[in-house]
Formats: sequence, structure tokens, C-alpha cells
Amino acid sequence: MTAAQLLARVKKNDLPAAVLLLGPEVYQKRRLKEALTAAFPEGSIGEHDLTETPLAAVVDDARALSLFAPERLIWVLNAEAALPRPRSSEEDGDAEGGSAHGAVMADYLRNPTPGVTLVFEAARYDFEGDDKRKQERVRKFFATVPEVVELRRLSAYEARGEAENLVRAAGFRIDSAALDLLVEALGADVARIAVEIEKLALYAGNRMVGLDEIAALVPDARATTIFALVNALGRRDRTKSLEVLDTLTKEGEYLPLALAFLSTQFRMALVAREAGLKSSQQIQGHFQRIGVPMWSSRADQVYQTVAKFSKAQLENGLRLIFQADRGLRDARPDDRIVMERFVLELTA
Repeated sequence: MTAAQLLARVKKNDLPAAVLLLGPEVYQKRRLKEALTAAFPEGSIGEHDLTETPLAAVVDDARALSLFAPERLIWVLNAEAALPRPRSSEEDGDAEGGSAHGAVMADYLRNPTPGVTLVFEAARYDFEGDDKRKQERVRKFFATVPEVVELRRLSAYEARGEAENLVRAAGFRIDSAALDLLVEALGADVARIAVEIEKLALYAGNRMVGLDEIAALVPDARATTIFALVNALGRRDRTKSLEVLDTLTKEGEYLPLALAFLSTQFRMALVAREAGLKSSQQIQGHFQRIGVPMWSSRADQVYQTVAKFSKAQLENGLRLIFQADRGLRDARPDDRIVMERFVLELTA
């Protein structure tokens, strides 16, 4: 089950007896908690932490009937703490013990208390890397829970779409490029994006929020200056590029990061030119067909680069990016000299 599917069930008042929220994505979890909490009357919501309360006590609470709150929501934090400790260094060796410890949950769910919804929050482990096997243990322990919602981190493309929805709901206007920079500067973390959009809504009023406002108001705003440099170079705008470069060098920014982003943009532009793509819409559709998510304003940026640079100039630009990156990693000359030379050659 997805977070959206659970939200739809909440709206229909079709609540499951128990739900396991699995994964670290904060924004979706917060939306689910707000929706579920709003579905229950005041005074009918309880909370337990399995680092402090045993699972059996939580089940006892769920079984208890109340004359004053026939419908109840019980939110259970740190569901991972219910798992028994492995009896050996191998985590899979506790499968039998986990089954025994989970019997109390299975017994309850065979005849759950009407009107009671248990929500187990297991946010400690991610879906990849070393966390993956630990998360599978959590999933196995709570196998009898009827509904599992995977809270995976949103991709940059998904985060961009959610940011558009948040801006629309907040009722203010923001430049498309500025919204791109906001999403990328905050690492597509929708929880952080939502907080910053709330702040921008208070500031904006009837004004259009642009790049300057993002740089001034958003934490990690220096990162947005990097994207401003990338966009200026992609448009072959020498004056703007040198102005942004001056800001970056004064702030001591990590300039190889700008080159890395610019390299990606030039590679996409080269692919677009070789494919004969004639508009930002064609560029967006082409990359999405080959599995590379791209929103419209990003496609516009790539198209601007295609329009400003010939195939030979794009190939030369990639060589200049490589040379500048190598120059930045040398002891001499000064980083600013390396980057100014790069800007002058690229925009010649």
C-alpha cells in the first residue's frame, strides 16, 4: 500500500485494524499522521514508545474498551524495538524467536478490537545498503499486520511535483527556475522543502519569488548560487557568469560541485542535439522515455544550452570542464584564476 492509498482510505473512513509505516521519509509520515489524527475525536488518541513499553502492554491497551472513546487511534513509535535480540552474530538466526515474540500481535489481529487502529512507526532503517536486511527483519516480525506502507524517499522528480503542489496550496508565485533551485539545494527533502515554502509564503505576499529571494532566505542558499552559475554558463552569459563566480569565490564555495552540475547539463544537451530534439517538450519526453526523470523547467535549461552551443562547442565545453576540474585540484594556480579562464573560454 502507498501513502496515497492509505490517505484515500482515511477519507472514506475505511480504517484498518493495524498499519505498519516502514521507512524514513518524514514528509509522507507527517501527512499520514495529520490525516489519521483528524479522523478521530479529541481524547481518543494514545501513543506508546516500544523502547519504553513492551508490545504486550500496547496490545492490552488496544483490547481495553472505553465508554468515552469507542473509536481510538494508538500510535506506536520505534516499532523496531519490539524485535528480539539475535542469539548469534547472524541476524537471521532469530527467526524462530521472532515468531514466538510476534505471537501476541498475531493473536490480537485474529480478533482486533472494533474501532481501534494501531499504527506502528518503523522509521529507523532505509530500503538500501546495510539497512535493507534489518528492515526485512522488521517486516517479518510484523508480518501479521494487514497493511504495510513503504515510506521511501522521494526522487527529485517526485519532490519537484510535490513542491509545486505546496506552492499552489500556499497561494503565492515562484519562478520556475527558483523552485528548481530550492528542490536541488535542499536535496529533494520534501519535509525541508515544505518548511521553506511556508516561510516563503509569509514573505512573498503578492511578489514573485525568484532566485535572489531563495538565496537570501533559504538555508544552504549558497548551493543555489552554484546552480545560478550553471544556468548562466548554460546560457553562455559571460557577464552573469563572472558576477556569480565572484560571489562563489568570496564565500569559499566548493567550485568542483558547480563543474559537476554543468557537466551533467552539457552531456544532456549533447544527447539532445545528437537526437535532433527541437524543443524543451521533445527533450523532456526523450529523457523520460529512456528512464531519466526531467521536469519542464529543467528541460528548458537544457534546451537553452542546445540553442547556445553547437555540437563541437558542447564537446569542447566538456573538455574545458575536465581541464578546469583538474586545475582546481592542483596546488597552483589560484582557483579563481582557473574558473575565470574557464568562463572566458567557454563563453567565447
